[in-house]
Amino acid sequence: MGLRDELLKAIWHAFTALDVDKSGKVSKSQLKVLSHNLCTVMKIPHDPVALEEHFRDDDEGPVSNQGYMPYLNRFILDKVQDNFDRMDFNKMCWTLCARKNLNRNHLLISDDDAFKIWCIFNFLSEEKYPLVMVTEEIEYFLRKLTEAMGGSWIEEKFEEYKMQLITRQQCLSVWEMIELVGMGHFSKGMDRQTLSMGITEVFQELILDMLKQGYMMKKGHKRKNWTERWFLLKPNRISYYVSEDLTEKKGDILLDGNCCVESLPDKEGKKCLFYVKCSDKSFEISASDKKKKQEWIQAIQTCITLLRVGRPAPHHESRQKRREMREKQQVEQEELELRMRELQTANENKQRELEALRKKLEEAAANAAEEERRRLQTQNELQDLYSVEMEKEKMVRQQMEEQVAQKSSELEQYLQRVRELETMYNSLEEALEEERQARQDEETVRKLQARLLEEEVSKRAELEQIHLYQQQTISQTQAEKQELERERLAKESALQAAMQQLQQLESDRHGALEQYEEVMKKLEDAANNTKSWKDKLAQHEGLIRLIQPGPKVPQKITNWGPASFTETELSLREKDWQEKKSRSAPTQ
Repeated sequence: MGLRDELLKAIWHAFTALDVDKSGKVSKSQLKVLSHNLCTVMKIPHDPVALEEHFRDDDEGPVSNQGYMPYLNRFILDKVQDNFDRMDFNKMCWTLCARKNLNRNHLLISDDDAFKIWCIFNFLSEEKYPLVMVTEEIEYFLRKLTEAMGGSWIEEKFEEYKMQLITRQQCLSVWEMIELVGMGHFSKGMDRQTLSMGITEVFQELILDMLKQGYMMKKGHKRKNWTERWFLLKPNRISYYVSEDLTEKKGDILLDGNCCVESLPDKEGKKCLFYVKCSDKSFEISASDKKKKQEWIQAIQTCITLLRVGRPAPHHESRQKRREMREKQQVEQEELELRMRELQTANENKQRELEALRKKLEEAAANAAEEERRRLQTQNELQDLYSVEMEKEKMVRQQMEEQVAQKSSELEQYLQRVRELETMYNSLEEALEEERQARQDEETVRKLQARLLEEEVSKRAELEQIHLYQQQTISQTQAEKQELERERLAKESALQAAMQQLQQLESDRHGALEQYEEVMKKLEDAANNTKSWKDKLAQHEGLIRLIQPGPKVPQKITNWGPASFTETELSLREKDWQEKKSRSAPTQ
């Protein structure tokens, strides 16, 4: 993995952290701050105008990752040189993404340990975005961590975890990786300090390229005295410090393909000696024991050999081999899948050919069976045809008989309906005649009642006049009392007769009222009968037309008003009235 690819991974984390709503876009103001920080950390002159010029046509909204990449490549990554502190660069990107994504609850590690795991993830992750770490790299890292903590690797436990990874597409994101280590799933029984020391050791080896480190004695070049130093082996140099905190560096032993390392016999009271011979000078070093001496000699010789053949550091080389192996396996898998698809296609073609042959045989057998069936069917059809024709003739005859019977029944129903309508018509005429007669009787009674009321009023007026006349005669002189008394007696008798006539009129009026009520009852009955017959008539869909009563004959006009009395009734009532009038005249 080159410098550009290594830097792009960290920048991708920072860009993703600025994408708050996960839309793949970041505002230009945030990109300005990110670009300025990148230039500052990587010691590149920052040109703020270049960002505005680059995004001049995209002023309305945020910028996507694809839109920012051309600017990042042209104005930052193309200008970068390996003269800056990569840890400062990683910490700047880590600060941006950890603030948003790191969940510190229930973690057994510090933020610094989480940062180291983040760097290790970037080193071991695939060069595809979004960044993930595959199962093989997860196992490699956990093995390294377990060895650094002095524990034993449990293969069965990781196999169980691999089964769980199947649901996550057999890979982890960086935050899932931090949670896996921070929750202590593979470090149970280890304290936090041991876990932190293991993470630091793996980080130093994979990220800082510290292949080996430890205290040893070094012989000085000028004073020739022996001094304890902290030695740190990297792929191309051996650095030595005053102490292991690496704060005060005393010097470097630069390694190349021409250097060599050899063991020395014990001398000057020092044991476990070896020296590193370079092109300009040699360095005598004393290890604490023979094991450490052999480990250092082997580690230094490995670095010299790698420099001589131009190969990278062991962990870089092993990572590259694992990737090449995965790519090779993927290619083989794809080739195997392609071969399987080809075999499957060939098998399907063979199956289709066999199926087609089977269908042809089945079709031939079916055709023969069909011919035999058709022959038998033709014979059966000829036999059935005669039966069908006979059956049809019989059915036609039965249908004609049924139709004749149905027509006869319908005719009988029609005649019965006509007879019912005629009966209803006659009943309706009778009801209308009764209604007409009832109306005439009502009119006669009403007029008779009016005339009797007028006669009663007239008689009452006559009685009042008689009473007034009596009052006048009483006021006459005493000489006329006897005459008046006789007249009074005569008038009293006339008054009694008039009262009798009045009672007779009252009785006649009551009789007229009774006749009027009887006529009204008949009229109501006739109206109900007429209404019922009208309803029956409407149900027969207007087959007959309602006959209305004709116009009334001219009524005879009397002095009592219009009436419908007969000539005989009028003559009798006139004669009766004349007699009553003649009897009352002499009395007056």
